[in-house]
Amino acid sequence: MNREYHKWYSSRLHRDMELMVFGHAGTPTIVFPTSQGRFFEYEDRGMVGALGQKLENGHLQLFCVDSVDSTSWYDRFVHPRQRVERHMVYESYLLEEVFPLMRLKNGRRDVAVTGCSFGGYHAVNFALRYPDAVRYCYAMSGAYNIHQFLDGYFDNDCYFNSPLDFLPHMGDPWYLDRYRRNWFLLATGHHDFCWNDNERLAAIMRAKGMNHRLDVWGDGAFHDWPWWHRMAAQYLG
Repeated sequence: MNREYHKWYSSRLHRDMELMVFGHAGTPTIVFPTSQGRFFEYEDRGMVGALGQKLENGHLQLFCVDSVDSTSWYDRFVHPRQRVERHMVYESYLLEEVFPLMRLKNGRRDVAVTGCSFGGYHAVNFALRYPDAVRYCYAMSGAYNIHQFLDGYFDNDCYFNSPLDFLPHMGDPWYLDRYRRNWFLLATGHHDFCWNDNERLAAIMRAKGMNHRLDVWGDGAFHDWPWWHRMAAQYLG
């Protein structure tokens, strides 16, 4: 299997950023780590292994990015306004620095995003904010409530980074047309503490006529890696 390590200094984020690439062809897929996770998490937690056959067969190519959660949403030492600003700079890093690498490595334009838990939030939020850049979104046990990071603060940028808040009121035809062209998969489990938020998000997507599917796994499925291994193997690629 093709495995690459990349590192460069981001002038936007003012720090070194690292990522891993797995696979040589197939759907180019950005992988967001869980809360405050790192670029190597997907491999260390066995997710790359669970997808090994698809990667080796050229059905899927993963771009496992680093997070800046510890200096954005989770940074309790700065004002919430600075937290959301840091997150938006992170998005610009993805668009202006990671996407060019993806285009260099993979000529396909049907980009996918995926993530588990808070990585699922990043995947859904990014796909909704940039529907012309992302075609497919696969969120597993997505945790979509960002109010917990805002200490009661809420401004326009917070609103437009909170899918459960902005999506119900989205009426812009440009966005809605692309939402309805793209594909969203929300997977959770009967014993997952994020189940309710996934049900809420799926109901909003249904009301908007979006192409989506909500899968609620039984058999005691809960919020942890063994279930995400199985979900990723079923959905990605």
